[in-house]
Amino acid sequence: MPTLRSLSALGAALLLTACGLDLETTAVQDITAPADGAYVRFFNFGAGAPSVNFYAGDTKITAIASATGVEAASGVAYGGVGNGGLYSNLRPGAYTFAGRIIGAAVDNGLPISQIAGNVAAGKYYSVFQAGLYDAVNKTVTGFVVEDPMPAAFDYSQAYVRFVHASGNTNPMTLTVTNTVSSVVFTVGTTVAFRNASGFSTVPAGTYNVAGSCGATCNSTGAGNATTAVSRTGITLSAGRYYTIALRGDVTLNPATTTLANRLQFDFTANR
Repeated sequence: MPTLRSLSALGAALLLTACGLDLETTAVQDITAPADGAYVRFFNFGAGAPSVNFYAGDTKITAIASATGVEAASGVAYGGVGNGGLYSNLRPGAYTFAGRIIGAAVDNGLPISQIAGNVAAGKYYSVFQAGLYDAVNKTVTGFVVEDPMPAAFDYSQAYVRFVHASGNTNPMTLTVTNTVSSVVFTVGTTVAFRNASGFSTVPAGTYNVAGSCGATCNSTGAGNATTAVSRTGITLSAGRYYTIALRGDVTLNPATTTLANRLQFDFTANR
């Protein structure tokens, strides 16, 4: 006799077939992982990079669905975070993560980054496609950082860290200034490209962000701006974790251009 579970499964299969979906050829991939898997999310911060889908080995991890349920060709654009900023649960182990071009008439599916990383059970990670995109060779670099968010934390404080993802910007110190009290908090000190600070605690509130590189922020030595970029009015809520990431091309002065590739701070909640 068919069980309730088998009847439910049969009904679901008939419904999918009626909607025109082939159960064996659908583009949906099995990316299941055990409950104690690693948690990973993906950023396309390679300045000038095309839209991509991110892969762990040969398994597609990020994609965007259209209104019809068919995968959209938009992918994760420059400045975007895969899967709406959510973490994907992956089996622990060593991976080569890659961003593959999506939606292009030429080079569709071409991997433009090869990012090696190890992920451990129960831990959180961010994969950054970063630096400057080489449009001739169609390559961009990247890196993996751990997002060390403990299970127990102080609900009276906000937690914030700094990630450096700009390939031609010198090591930077990040500060946040409370817009009410004017108290300044240092989040990361001389953090270099492909690196991240730890999470710092700051009181909940609204803050202005500034980055300083010492003598010059431009790694080529041109210019002498000690503060390369700033951002105003970010809100840090108590009991939440946030990442402030530097991305873009330092040669595009944010004070004189509105280009998407200009140097700027990205602000994203971890949880």
